[in-house]
Amino acid sequence: SDLRQMLATKSVENIQFLPFLTTDANNVGWLGYGCLKGDVTLITVNAIGAALQTLYILVYLYYSPAKRPVLLQILLLLAVVVTGCGYFALLVDTGTRLARLGLFCSIFTISMYLSPLADLAKVVRSKSTRCLSFPLTVTTFVASSSWTLYGLQLHDPYITVPNVPGIVTSLVRFWLFRWYRPGQEKSYSPLSA
Repeated sequence: SDLRQMLATKSVENIQFLPFLTTDANNVGWLGYGCLKGDVTLITVNAIGAALQTLYILVYLYYSPAKRPVLLQILLLLAVVVTGCGYFALLVDTGTRLARLGLFCSIFTISMYLSPLADLAKVVRSKSTRCLSFPLTVTTFVASSSWTLYGLQLHDPYITVPNVPGIVTSLVRFWLFRWYRPGQEKSYSPLSA
């Protein structure tokens, strides 16, 4: 929906850039993990995810009025990816490379799933779910549940464990959507000076 909005309005107004960047980095990390492990499912899904996130980044850059900060963030991400590739390829021995990359990807994924907790606090304070996306919540729940089941099937804790917070935060958001139904928003009146 963000890509559609950018293309329709030819603007990046009200669209945050950081989620595109972090999701792209996450996809690249899991793509590397999939390549090391030889897992075609991880490779396919994360190659497509990285390609789509890169497309979103390029569209954002194209429509962004302030290109310099966006370019700097992209360059920072590229530097992190190149440094990470160098670290895992040159400094980590082959025997522990998969485990260390899996741990890194797991920590990064957990932090991504937990990052919207500030929005959840805002929902409780305002008694409104207006700042939450129901389609994104459904997608997050389905994706994190699928990856958790896939990780359990493979007996791979690096895939299983980081997706559990995605399930938990999605369930919390579903509960918030039920508790604070649309139309029940707390009305605010301006304060007089």
